[in-house]
Amino acid sequence: MRIEELVIFHIALHFIVPFAVAVCFFPKHWRKAYLLMMLTMLVDIDHLLATPIYDPNRCSIGFHPLHRLPLILGYVALCLFSKTRWVGLGLVIHMALDSIDCQMNIGQWTN
Repeated sequence: MRIEELVIFHIALHFIVPFAVAVCFFPKHWRKAYLLMMLTMLVDIDHLLATPIYDPNRCSIGFHPLHRLPLILGYVALCLFSKTRWVGLGLVIHMALDSIDCQMNIGQWTN
């Protein structure tokens, strides 16, 4: 795959995976679950602090402030509580997809 195709695939997964999780695991409230998980994509605001904003050869996990391990552990903790579960799931899914992207692009899971 060309780099442009990988980027599009990566972005698509950020929409598809939370949708699948919301529909499969929260069928009665899937719309609200999906919306909250989509809002967690705002975590990528920390990309604006980097130059360039996007670099396909840079792993976001461990590089960007909101993509660091201590915070990721906090995101996992959010999954444990019913009031924050959807936000936590959205953040964990996001970090997992970013880590997979790192592995595919540069051959490592984190920076």
